[in-house]
Amino acid sequence: MAVDALDRAMGALIGGALGDALGMPTQLLSPARIAELYGHIEDFVAPAADHPVSKGLPAGAITDDTEQALLLGRILISSGGRFDHARWVNALLDWERDVKARGSYDLLGPSTKRAIDAINSGVPAEEAGRSGDTNGAAMRIAPVGIMIPPEPLDALVAKVAETCRATHNTSIAIASAAAVAAAVSLGVSGGDWRAASGHAVAAARLGAALGHWVTGGDIAARILWAQELVRGKPEKEAIRLIVDLIGTGVASQESVPAAFAVLEVADGDAWRAAVISANLGGDTDTIGAIAAGMAGACSGVSRLPQDRIARLKGIHLAEVRTLTDDLVAARAAKAGSGEEVAR
Repeated sequence: MAVDALDRAMGALIGGALGDALGMPTQLLSPARIAELYGHIEDFVAPAADHPVSKGLPAGAITDDTEQALLLGRILISSGGRFDHARWVNALLDWERDVKARGSYDLLGPSTKRAIDAINSGVPAEEAGRSGDTNGAAMRIAPVGIMIPPEPLDALVAKVAETCRATHNTSIAIASAAAVAAAVSLGVSGGDWRAASGHAVAAARLGAALGHWVTGGDIAARILWAQELVRGKPEKEAIRLIVDLIGTGVASQESVPAAFAVLEVADGDAWRAAVISANLGGDTDTIGAIAAGMAGACSGVSRLPQDRIARLKGIHLAEVRTLTDDLVAARAAKAGSGEEVAR
């Protein structure tokens, strides 16, 4: 069981990286523009020279989705029993400076960018995230799902909310991140992607009661609707429904249900989820990171395409393995003690 949990936990992080890297060159592009440039994305490609945010990155490069997930994982481990909010904010600020130095500031999501700018201007961290309703929290939340057991669910959701406070302290963002974390957590425990989707809906309902309330469609209801919308449909038709009806923008109520719809269409296959996401248009890297990360948690890294993993850029697999070991060890300790976290 310990070996299986490690395999699935690694699958969540590496699956997310695959989805992120495959969607990197197509993010912000329309489906028509993707088809014009690449035909149909089936493997890593370099972005166009005039890409608005990804220009200059090599094929297979990860983006902020994966970098922030790994950063959050490291802060979770270094925080010990209670999430170190100040350390997380400082880590985000350091990371932002590094991103700027690399010339990639525009890769930051709108809510994270706005919150970091506010913190830099002196706004208290607990206030900076009160308007963050986009998908940045959901895209990086997988380490919480790895570290925290799926039950008690309210403890898992509370930890999610705590990590959202500085940048995404809203009902919609917390519900979205809680859904993804719950799916990953159940996957690491041995659940398949269908059971993980059900656990995600329950977590989204709990998360919607936390943070600052903002307007928008109910995340739990939209996940259920999105998966039902594409269930049993041919892939081409399902993609059209995701693009036209669910939406693929950075808004949580679009991209997170879209990721669960992709999981449905891919039948839980992580690489297939990454491929579908990369061709949607819109926030392709984040939808791919979420969908393929959840699928990877439910299958394990051993069932992901090893040749594609070897071609990822900007990620050190040995470091990810070490982080995974630490997160799973912390999970085992919490499960063994019956500890409820973030209370």
